Amino acid sequence: MILEGLVTSTDQYGKLNVAPMGPIVVGDFERLILRPFQPSTTFTNLSTTRCGVFHVTDDVEVIARAVTGTLTALPATESAQSVRGHVLLNCCRWFEFQVESVDDSEARSLMPSLVVHRGQRRPFLGFNRARHAVLEAAILATRLHLLPSDEIDHALRFLQPAVEKTGGPTEQMAFELIMEFIKRRREQS
Repeated sequence: MILEGLVTSTDQYGKLNVAPMGPIVVGDFERLILRPFQPSTTFTNLSTTRCGVFHVTDDVEVIARAVTGTLTALPATESAQSVRGHVLLNCCRWFEFQVESVDDSEARSLMPSLVVHRGQRRPFLGFNRARHAVLEAAILATRLHLLPSDEIDHALRFLQPAVEKTGGPTEQMAFELIMEFIKRRREQS
């Protein structure tokens, strides 16, 4: 199963990075197979430090800001317990992991990882249709280089009514951030 969330990683100097990621979950979270694209910051950090923290969250604003590069203020964190890393204070669950190996033979790397510690902060609020739509739009925004523009546009037109009908101000703002990001990227290419 692929589960969408956020990964925190640090560089060799301890600088924090927050990135959306959908690792493959093995078993009952005993292992994660992370698949960061090269040459992303997450790929570099995990290749260097060989550890990080995967977060299950229902905070679509942080996901949208991480995807669009508008996460100007890093979210509040505390030190991880078993790895050199950071746990987001506003998350539902977290999984500290150690990267066992790095296969960088393709643009999307493979990093099988062992979960060495886990915790839970609060119950998962869940995704209503708007939160789900923001999550799907965020994934599309990370695939602009892989998918045809008309396919992305079709998907966004399908997702937008869910945000308009069932979303609150946070979901609407997050969706708009992603739409603006996609527009800017297309203008740059």
